[in-house]
Amino acid sequence: MATEFKTLQDAIIYFSNADNCLQYMIGRRWPNGVTCPTCGSADVRFLANQQRWECKAKHSKKQFSAKVGTIFEDSPITLQKWLPAAWLLSSNRNGISSWELHRALGVTQKTAWFMLQRIRLAMQDEENGGKLGGEVEVDETFIGGKARNMHADKRAEKIHGRGTQGKAIVAAVLERGGKVRASVVETRRKADLQKLIRDNVEIGSAVYSDALKSYDGLNEFEHQVIDHAVAYVDGNVHTNNCENFWSLLKRSLKGTYVSVEPFHLFRYVDEQAFRYNNRLPMADSDRFDYLMRKVVGKRLTYAQLTGKTGQQGEETQAEVF
Repeated sequence: MATEFKTLQDAIIYFSNADNCLQYMIGRRWPNGVTCPTCGSADVRFLANQQRWECKAKHSKKQFSAKVGTIFEDSPITLQKWLPAAWLLSSNRNGISSWELHRALGVTQKTAWFMLQRIRLAMQDEENGGKLGGEVEVDETFIGGKARNMHADKRAEKIHGRGTQGKAIVAAVLERGGKVRASVVETRRKADLQKLIRDNVEIGSAVYSDALKSYDGLNEFEHQVIDHAVAYVDGNVHTNNCENFWSLLKRSLKGTYVSVEPFHLFRYVDEQAFRYNNRLPMADSDRFDYLMRKVVGKRLTYAQLTGKTGQQGEETQAEVF
């Protein structure tokens, strides 16, 4: 089913109508007809006044809305605001902060932050389509650290190695011309980095890395190394595509979100990987459409997100990188 709009303006106009929002969700969630999320029965009737359905089978959860069983469940925010929010996050190359979303939608900043985190859950690529192959780059980067700690960081690096002093490590495997798989890792040690590679790259693929010793021993791959102390490119051997992904990730973290708690960092990595893996020539409308098909079967409560009530959003945290 093709999307009914192509631009943000089209989406805002289209989703300003509650019936359009409902029909859009029905088309993505139940392309073969509405079924009960509790028992799977197709014997349901629509309650127009309540914008809900009622299952005719006998169980305790007979009535349900289009939000039930999705990232939108139990949210008082209407689909008229949820859907434009998902469009904005999926289409903006550098993301959108909770402060920007709160002003755009007329919700509180705390609500906007919670909405964005739920959308990021839908962006997680749990069905990754198998392992990467062909030519694959592997690399890692450091996120965080403050300028006032720079000298302490350098001293710590000499003693303990990089990745200490409040920095987090993100590692990635990237198929040239294809997708990236990125995740937060505990260390740059061989066990952590090589597990990411073996879990995500087909044996026999060409793997390109820098000269970090943790990459030694990838004998089941055609492993070639570029020593960045000598050069950044040696013919076909380089990690420039990974460097491009790091640039996109850090631009969003430093320029849009400003301060992200380490506990939530993986969500922002998932967000950037989603946009990278569904980049041009995919249109914004198609990327959004794909995202909306991934909202089902995922749930994130505020207690799960924060571990406690009353916590503020990412731009207002006292403890940041």
